[in-house]
Amino acid sequence: MSISWPRFTELINSHDRFLLTSHVRPDCDALGSELGMAGVLEALGKDVLVVNAQQTPPNLAFIDPDKRLKTLGVDVEPFHLEGCEVLIVLDTSAWAQLGSMAEVVRSSKAHKAVLDHHVGEDDLGAELFKNREAEATGRLVLEAARHLGVRITPEIARPLFAAIATDTGWFRFNSTTGLTLRYAGDLVEAGAVPAEIYAALYEHDSLARLRLRGRILDRTRTELDGRLAHTAALKEDFDETGALPSDTEDVINMTLAIAGTEVAVILVEQSAGGFKLSFRSRTPQVDCSELAKHFGGGGHKAAAGASINAPWPAAQSQVLDAVRKAMR
Repeated sequence: MSISWPRFTELINSHDRFLLTSHVRPDCDALGSELGMAGVLEALGKDVLVVNAQQTPPNLAFIDPDKRLKTLGVDVEPFHLEGCEVLIVLDTSAWAQLGSMAEVVRSSKAHKAVLDHHVGEDDLGAELFKNREAEATGRLVLEAARHLGVRITPEIARPLFAAIATDTGWFRFNSTTGLTLRYAGDLVEAGAVPAEIYAALYEHDSLARLRLRGRILDRTRTELDGRLAHTAALKEDFDETGALPSDTEDVINMTLAIAGTEVAVILVEQSAGGFKLSFRSRTPQVDCSELAKHFGGGGHKAAAGASINAPWPAAQSQVLDAVRKAMR
């Protein structure tokens, strides 16, 4: 699906008050896209509010030095959002991914739009602006800025660079193209500093985060002649290490470093019950988005996520059975 940028430009130029939101368990692409889009809209003289269902994870707080990202039920209530004219959902097209913001989207009288790069979508009652071939939603925000004639400032460049860099595994995933690197170069020239962003992301770990990763890696097992690697983070791991749920971010990619691994899976137990699932694949034979869809989630062919509401080890058994079947 290609994006109709003339229509997107028309939508932006014909309205003044915007509400931006993204998915629960927000990552750098979600947060960076929101902040980048907020900067683009404000450069056009628009009023912008950015509200998510969950607070920004502490390890990603660096991306929002001015505290622009608000949390529903903490910083604002639903009635504060009633005056928006356009509600833009970034980096997701799924009801389940919106958390408590789903009801805001359902009940809002604003014109709704989605700017996203994921494969699947629900009917959010929104106008879709999607490019499933884009490596990150941050790239789409950059393209939007260009079509809107907005100059990229350092304040816009930094979160967009973080969005693109993280969703491409710091430019090592197959989704990285020459265009990706040219866009990244443009953002560097506009003021993004890769060394600072990398350090903020990967060189400020807490001791609790390192201990949690140690437990997750120790729990890693392989099967199918080493082609499948799977692991988990359980409630007891968080309780005993003092780590946060966000401290599991990217640890699944470490299991792909095992020689011969084609598919990796991690189950992360949630405080309210059930498990968050993350799938990774580096073989064309296994489509992670299809695996995730089986559990009500979605994503990309090489990386996707979902949830399962079942106790351990029933959750592990159901998930691994589905992965094994996909790998046969």
